[in-house]
Amino acid sequence: MGQSNRIRSRANGPLLCSGHVEVRTAGGALLTRSDDVALCRCGASCNWPFCDGSHRRTGFQHDAQCDVIQSVEFQGEGTLLVVLYEHGGIAVRGPVTIEYADGSRVTRSGASFCRCRHAASRLWCDTGDQACHRGD
Repeated sequence: MGQSNRIRSRANGPLLCSGHVEVRTAGGALLTRSDDVALCRCGASCNWPFCDGSHRRTGFQHDAQCDVIQSVEFQGEGTLLVVLYEHGGIAVRGPVTIEYADGSRVTRSGASFCRCRHAASRLWCDTGDQACHRGD
């Protein structure tokens, strides 16, 4: 049995992805393939989409608690594909367990995370691969 995919949502910090992770642009270009990837949630990283610790410098605040997302059933294991939309959210596709800062978790076959900090939940993207709220 292989390593399972997991995303840990850190309070006031990044999304920590582990397992079989590939990070790609929306056009399909491979940025990294790794067992551990830290993705920026604060929007201030100079090495976006990867976390560079800027959340500490900027005072980024978000409790990363569970809100409106439900578990869904899926079959098997596989690669967790992280797709970065230039003017949209961070989409994850593939089997993953998402762990919140409070210890609760959901199992999904994918999700979309906010990268602009302007979504209603500040964790889940509400525009998907469309333009971010801030329009960059």
